[in-house]
Amino acid sequence: MTFKTILAAAALSFATAPAFAADVELWRLDCGKVVVNDLSLFSDTFAYGGQKRTLTDSCYLIRHGTDYMLWDTGLSKTLLHAGTPADAPMAPTLERTVTDQLQEIGVAPDRIATIGISHYHFDHTGQAADFPKARLLIGKADFEALKSAPAPFGAEPALLEPWLNGKAPVEEVSGDKDVFGDGSVIMLSAPGHTPGSHALLVRLAEKGPVLLSGDTVHFEQQFANHGVPPFNTDRAETLASMERLQGIAATLKATLVIQHDADDIAKLPAFPASAR
Repeated sequence: MTFKTILAAAALSFATAPAFAADVELWRLDCGKVVVNDLSLFSDTFAYGGQKRTLTDSCYLIRHGTDYMLWDTGLSKTLLHAGTPADAPMAPTLERTVTDQLQEIGVAPDRIATIGISHYHFDHTGQAADFPKARLLIGKADFEALKSAPAPFGAEPALLEPWLNGKAPVEEVSGDKDVFGDGSVIMLSAPGHTPGSHALLVRLAEKGPVLLSGDTVHFEQQFANHGVPPFNTDRAETLASMERLQGIAATLKATLVIQHDADDIAKLPAFPASAR
């Protein structure tokens, strides 16, 4: 098989919906919010000056046949009912835990076999340790960065202690990752926000493909004006990842959900309803 043939086959596998995929279901969970009192923190070109915005902190439960996977785990439980002071540049708070929401739909914590992490920031890893037996899927470059001293901006390695200490299984993902091997759930490499950032493609039988952004962008305006936060690790990679996600969404006619944008997450049913 030639290299061109391999590339063509890979492209075809991403572009066509699998006919043999297991039954897949997707829930949007409430994993907190972040009140941003100074939105200029999210632009390295001084955009959004004087603006405020409340970012959602959504995470997601995916059922693949009888297997369950979490995509991101939101804010730490230490932030339950925390206040949102107006003088803080960013104020995170949490109203419900992931385990409480799982209990509502009858999913025991030990049913979570896999946790996929879009990137290492604390607002995406906060409740991972509540599932210490789950296999962790995380970008290789991000996992390596968590071992550095000092820790990268926005990272709290202690939140992933079971995996960093070798007490729980971890798979360091380079490039894209077909999670279940049937094309129904694919981690998509989208570096720039962090060196190992990923987005997630979930193919649903009724709704069609859903593309969960990770933090490729935080709100819709950033696509339109190429808004790159100054704390991103690579500007050029960020812009390339923005372009990739928009291209995939257009090609697959996917519902693109920006995980921190309240208007975008409303494209999916409100919990406890699910998308299929």
